[in-house]
Amino acid sequence: MALVELRGVSKSFRKGEETIQPLDQVDLDIEAGEFISLMGPSGTGKSTLLNLVSGIDRPDSGTIIVAGTEVTKLNRSQLADWRAANLGYIFQTHNLIPVLTAYENVELPTLLLKLTSAQRRERVALALEAVGLSDRANHYPRQLSGGQEQRVGIARAIVAHPKIVVADEPTGSLDAATSQQVQVLLQRLNRELNITMLLVTHDSDVASIASRQLMLDRGRFLEPAPGESTC
Repeated sequence: MALVELRGVSKSFRKGEETIQPLDQVDLDIEAGEFISLMGPSGTGKSTLLNLVSGIDRPDSGTIIVAGTEVTKLNRSQLADWRAANLGYIFQTHNLIPVLTAYENVELPTLLLKLTSAQRRERVALALEAVGLSDRANHYPRQLSGGQEQRVGIARAIVAHPKIVVADEPTGSLDAATSQQVQVLLQRLNRELNITMLLVTHDSDVASIASRQLMLDRGRFLEPAPGESTC
């Protein structure tokens, strides 16, 4: 069984008199340890797909199973607990809390888990070490560069040892040199820590760092990967 399974997933939104359907009967399998990038024109369902896999949105139809849990059957409270234990999210704009240090920002997801103080300290230290920011633990976001802020965001995404990390345009607000550093970091985390990743990007160079690249257009995958369906 794949780590992530989407079967017949559709999602539509109302915009005034118009109905927009970013996803139409989508099937997708993601194996444990895979690194998948997702590209496509604006409005074609890339971020919608991330939000559905994350349990932030619900599909109109179809099923989504992540690590053996049918996410589409969980209520709001169950989803919150499930996300805390199974999913890491990397945002384009970092979303760090300005009044918290790098350490405290990374620690936040672990406060939702049943961990001792010592276990939380160990996980935060390991996450910061993984992104090369152990020496910036006590710095506030305003004292960090954009690239360092994004690395704190990545550490926060992996600190709870999630089953999958989803990344929505993680290099979109970075300059070319910093973007390259983040790309190398994501590849290393996938390769060395076997972290399963699903990355949305509009940049073909960023997409190419993934082991499998997918393209969404008009709610469907243009070219199915082996074993996947577009119907």
